[in-house]
Amino acid sequence: MNKYLLYILISVSIFSCSNNDKDNLPSVVFILADDLGYGEIGILGQKKIETPNIDKLAKSGMILTDHYTGSPVCAPSRSILLTGLHSGNNPIRGNDEWKERGDVWSFKAMFDNPELEGQRPLPDSIVTIADILKSKGYKTGMFGKWGLGAPNTNSIPNNKGFDFFYGYNCQRQAHTFFPTHLWKNKERHILENRIVNKGELPINLDPNDEESYINYNQKDYAPTLIHQEALKFIERNKDEKFFVYYASPIPHLPLQAPAIWVNYYREKFGEEKPYTGGSGYYPNQYPKATYAAMISYLDQQVGELVKKLKEIGKYENTLIIFSSDNGPTHIDHVDIDFFNSAGPFLNSENTVKGNLNEGGIRVPTFVYWPETINAGQHSNHISAFWDFFPTAMEIAGIKNDYKHLDGISFLPELKGENQKKHKYLYWEFQERGGKQAVRLNEWKGLKINMSIDPNSPIELYNLSDDIGEKNNVAKNFPNIVNKMREIMDNEHLESQIFKFEFEKKK
Repeated sequence: MNKYLLYILISVSIFSCSNNDKDNLPSVVFILADDLGYGEIGILGQKKIETPNIDKLAKSGMILTDHYTGSPVCAPSRSILLTGLHSGNNPIRGNDEWKERGDVWSFKAMFDNPELEGQRPLPDSIVTIADILKSKGYKTGMFGKWGLGAPNTNSIPNNKGFDFFYGYNCQRQAHTFFPTHLWKNKERHILENRIVNKGELPINLDPNDEESYINYNQKDYAPTLIHQEALKFIERNKDEKFFVYYASPIPHLPLQAPAIWVNYYREKFGEEKPYTGGSGYYPNQYPKATYAAMISYLDQQVGELVKKLKEIGKYENTLIIFSSDNGPTHIDHVDIDFFNSAGPFLNSENTVKGNLNEGGIRVPTFVYWPETINAGQHSNHISAFWDFFPTAMEIAGIKNDYKHLDGISFLPELKGENQKKHKYLYWEFQERGGKQAVRLNEWKGLKINMSIDPNSPIELYNLSDDIGEKNNVAKNFPNIVNKMREIMDNEHLESQIFKFEFEKKK
């Protein structure tokens, strides 16, 4: 039976569950950072960027040391998180900008015609975890970056389980933190910002003069507005149980941050070489200070979310998950070597964001829930984004056999009970040459350059003593390599949209 049709059939039985129970189910807050590296928070080894609120929350809960995102880039990671389907059969497997619609990269064109915004939509048949929790009586709110369907499709947050939405519909719009508008539910909220095109700093401007950058910092800073709406939603629903999906757009580029934090890191880091811009992002006089400022501002926002939960009396019975959608970016003006952004993994263009190496898909993750989780725990349970769906279902008291999902609930691990383990985890990514990866216990299998050769050799790494994936031992373990190849073949369901190059040539 088609998996998407099975989703519909199962959703009917799920939605028939009684909503009349006045139980003490926890509220759920999922904080998703954007492009935050494994090593970019203090508790996981960051030395230059200060994240005291995140660190405190992590120390009060359980750090999932072996937790993985669903994909090495934005849109598929978010789809996998919300649908419980891994990248081998998920309807969204890459960042598809749907460019046949027109000039989708022009801020002006998108402002004039909102139908140019957004990415490929989820199918109508797909049920999200927000749908499920809403059926159980949760108030559901989504704040931040969506990326899973344009305004003219059925795949917008309000049609995919969220009672309230405020933020970016479109990932391309999030390439400025001073946009012309954000979306409030199904309507545009026009902001007091103007369109500023990306590109090089004009040659008549001095790159060492702060006045040269004034156009790149305007009035309405989107991460602040999004955060304020999230706090209002929590306040409005203080007498209800709620699910907040807080998908922050930072620290994804562009380099734009509150001046108070930029100035703090300017003093801390000292003088640095300006970034004078390019085709994709805005110039910035203090790139390192601004990048650090973005992460510390996210940390400040986490602290304010915690404060709000305490104010309304929900802090003790709220499950908070903090994670990132993929590893850190490799673009030059974010110096991942300076920050050691990937932590124990390799810092390189070919091993972080956009890649299936550990630095691209293993992400900083912790869970806080004081009524259930004892403080100060580290768990090496191997888990991934597609596990959130069944975990949240079990937390909400919704029972089914999860046969339509790829995930396994990790609630038993949080509770200190016997935890079912994955036989393996699987990823695929059709971009950047075409890649597949498998985590099988301590083993990591990695296939690259599939566009050139779909039968390219599998690299094999033993993560127990080679977490940096430096020593390919495939020749020494042919049986494990064969097992990896079998998993890769079995877990890939060919997509009609997100095809590997060799599939397009069939």
